[in-house]
Amino acid sequence: MTKDFFLAPPSMPTQRWREAFPEARFFSERSVLSGPADGDVIWLAAEFPNWRGELAQLRRAFPRCALVLLSLQPDPREGLTALGLGARGYCHALAAPPLLREVGEVLRHGGLWVGAELLERLVRSLRPRLGKEAEADGGGLEAHLSGREAEVARLVAAGWSNKEVARELDITERTVKAHLSAVFDKLAVRDRLQLVLRYGKTRRTAAEV
Repeated sequence: MTKDFFLAPPSMPTQRWREAFPEARFFSERSVLSGPADGDVIWLAAEFPNWRGELAQLRRAFPRCALVLLSLQPDPREGLTALGLGARGYCHALAAPPLLREVGEVLRHGGLWVGAELLERLVRSLRPRLGKEAEADGGGLEAHLSGREAEVARLVAAGWSNKEVARELDITERTVKAHLSAVFDKLAVRDRLQLVLRYGKTRRTAAEV
């Protein structure tokens, strides 16, 4: 079973983190961080003055761990920098415990987690680099999905949150998650970013025909 490790200054509020991961271990200095193994998740607070250096060091010391940067003031530029240094997740340090657990679950399955604004920026920068596999999907992308799964997929690919999708389709968030999990499996994508990229390419290709 994988574990969670938090590295943050003593002044950082940790109540939500402890609620999300009761078995997590907490450290205030990287030099004393011990225990992470392959597949574990290391959560780093951006409140360290030199968080960039800390993140780079963690990447070198624990190359098989998933790294997340937690920020009290999320900013797309900061998020892009974190991803460039090897982080696989970027989110608000005061996110609700259920969201933190969702982030951890996505990372443990090899996915990437970023906020909506950063996701949009990533999509804009990556669309021109999409490969032939995404292009070949064309308009048949949803042929593998049920009607409801396709509705969920389209809204999520447009940047809607699970809560917004649930409200729009008049279903529960739990049902949205179940449909989204099925969508990921059927379309062979690992996270929301890959789903957005697949849909983004499909729509652009169709528009150019």
